[in-house]
Amino acid sequence: MFRLKALKHQKTAVFFAGIFASFGFAPIYVVPFFMAAICLCFAFSDKVLTYRKAALLGYLFGFGFFGAGFYWIGNALLIDISTFGWLYPIALLATGAFFGVFWIFPFIIWHAFRTCNVWFRVLGFAAVFVICEYLRSFLLTGFPWNMLGSMFAFSDVLMQSASVVGTYGLSFLLLVLTGAIYAIFAGYKKSGAIVFILILFLMTQFGAWRLAFYERADSELKVRLVQPSIAQSLKWDEEALADNLNSYIDMSRKNGFDDVKMVVWGETATPFNPKDSAYWREVIRRAVPQGGYLITGVLRYDAKEDRLYNSMSVINDSGETLQFYDKNHLVPFGEYIPFRAYLPKWVRPVANQIADFSTGEKYKQFKIKGLPAFGGLICYEIIFPDEVVNRQSKPAFVVLVSNDGWYGKSSGPYQHLVAAQLRAVEEGITVVRSANNGVSAVINPLGQILKKINLNEADTADVYLPQKLSIKTFYAKVGGKGIQYVMLLILAVLFALKNKRGINQ
Repeated sequence: MFRLKALKHQKTAVFFAGIFASFGFAPIYVVPFFMAAICLCFAFSDKVLTYRKAALLGYLFGFGFFGAGFYWIGNALLIDISTFGWLYPIALLATGAFFGVFWIFPFIIWHAFRTCNVWFRVLGFAAVFVICEYLRSFLLTGFPWNMLGSMFAFSDVLMQSASVVGTYGLSFLLLVLTGAIYAIFAGYKKSGAIVFILILFLMTQFGAWRLAFYERADSELKVRLVQPSIAQSLKWDEEALADNLNSYIDMSRKNGFDDVKMVVWGETATPFNPKDSAYWREVIRRAVPQGGYLITGVLRYDAKEDRLYNSMSVINDSGETLQFYDKNHLVPFGEYIPFRAYLPKWVRPVANQIADFSTGEKYKQFKIKGLPAFGGLICYEIIFPDEVVNRQSKPAFVVLVSNDGWYGKSSGPYQHLVAAQLRAVEEGITVVRSANNGVSAVINPLGQILKKINLNEADTADVYLPQKLSIKTFYAKVGGKGIQYVMLLILAVLFALKNKRGINQ
């Protein structure tokens, strides 16, 4: 069915297929591009004669896929263009060159099953990809951004399956759906159509049931998100620091301020820690409603340990810092320099701070009078499945403070928001997300956005949190490791059948 012998420049075609496949991610969600690109690569893989060529095919596809999908990372280097601007083209190439490796192994498995029924190839490919995606979540501190399953986030109905199988499982389902399309054109019309229709039917029915089952009612807990949209080039300008803080305070005190229980600012919203200064304590307390609280990102310096932390503080209407959370999962080269001892002293984090940040306690909960117990996360910590909450002592909701101002008008901030939606679905927990710039939003346990402030908008949003702040999910019980065991089992069964029966096409 596939006549590809006449197609010249196949390596170039595979590379560009990877680029077009990345269009399936937020904010455009052209998932058919992804499916078409993968089917093309499946067809090429069926013609490959050696493992080496299969690995090269996978790497070229992955290079294009991740290079295009992570293009926005380089924008952070342009904030301080005189220092880091020269690294921009290197960053564009490095992301594709490094992360492209994770696509090699699925294509090798496809080649290993090349003499078998198409479903051996499809299931083996999907299972190995999910295992590689899991490895990507923790190798070298991990970066599970743009997990394949996040392409389902265009639909509230379809992404509900993440409450059972997680985003890892969604990645598997997407690849099997794509494989079913390939199977239809490769001569397995009946089985391909059945698999495709069955998976979509089950996902839509489950999603619709879950959305209908959830009780939608507001609690009395009113939250105000504040997004001043301060340009990243001005955020740390010494002459602008006080004005930036006043922008936060003035926006916090807009109409309806007295009815708010929690005001939430973004990551490092204030460089002036009220805990260390009576003056700034008096200034910042103006942003705290009477009897309420301000939750804000701060820079916290521990003089005793001589350590700097990227933190989140809860401040009452007297200006007192009641509790704080120090970011646990730091951004390599952004917030700290790996292997610092082996690098020149002039090398510093892109975040442009005076020193590397230190790590804090994981899964710390805030227990504040008049509020349900809630968890805290800072910026990209939300992209890590299984690292959102302590499941043995689950909080009622999570407050996420962030700043996507580094990445300008790009796909990055939208993809960051999608990660928060999927963590909400997986854990069945409300996420309150406030950013200096980006997309601030309150997300219910179904991953639905109740209210948001769009990218580059300077505005506030008042939201009553859901009455059901947290619900139980199957994924929260089994976690990502449980899904990986299933993938390993699938591979074991496929190899056992291949070796025992020698099933051929």
